[in-house]
Amino acid sequence: MIERLRRHIDFFPGEVRLFAKNLQSGAQVGIGEHEPVRTASTIKLPIMAALFHEVARGRARWDERLRLRDSDKVSGSGVLHEFSDGVELPLRDVMHLMIVVSDNTATNLILDRITADAVNAYLDTLGLTRTRSMRKVRGDGSQLKEASGWSKAGLLEENKRFGLGSSTSWEMVALLEKLHRGEIVSPEASREMLAILGRQQYKDCIGRYLGRYRVMSKSGSLDALRSDAGIVVTPRGPIAMAMTVDAMPWVD
Repeated sequence: MIERLRRHIDFFPGEVRLFAKNLQSGAQVGIGEHEPVRTASTIKLPIMAALFHEVARGRARWDERLRLRDSDKVSGSGVLHEFSDGVELPLRDVMHLMIVVSDNTATNLILDRITADAVNAYLDTLGLTRTRSMRKVRGDGSQLKEASGWSKAGLLEENKRFGLGSSTSWEMVALLEKLHRGEIVSPEASREMLAILGRQQYKDCIGRYLGRYRVMSKSGSLDALRSDAGIVVTPRGPIAMAMTVDAMPWVD
């Protein structure tokens, strides 16, 4: 398997990190799966898990309303930057936007509500100590806001290169496997999170050629990076996978 994978990627002058595991048989394969990578928007998956944890512990409520201000809006993916100043939305709806359309402004509203440190603290309880939420989203392209909402991890000099977040392919798959087993917050919460991932509208990576299979994933992209993490339900069992391609000389 590893030889077949390398035949597909060795020709490409980018940095490929990946890990995949059949959650039924246990078969797995990886390339650089323990090396830290920039997450881009795939960090929104751990942020969602931490938010479910906060709600379950009574520190947040799905029906509480978050007020959107013009100063909160950032460019890039999503729709909230088109909404009116002062609009109030339920926390649950903001979370859906963060995942389904990868809304950057929604992500920042959630991080303002629970903090990136709370995300990392929850990941610590799962043993995912190399997956870190570093800060809020600055935006996209030339419309970048000043970096803010730093976590303690994000303030470390060695982490500045990761931007929004860092993880490894192995840890992202471990998080997905826990979701599949119903171990993230509760079986009910895990099922709900998987259903939300199944509604994600960006299908350019894992879902690009897998239309006949059910795909539950969260993708991300930056200047020279494309990433995705998700579960594909196949006849041979559900396969959790996470992949990052960075340092690409061109992007399509």
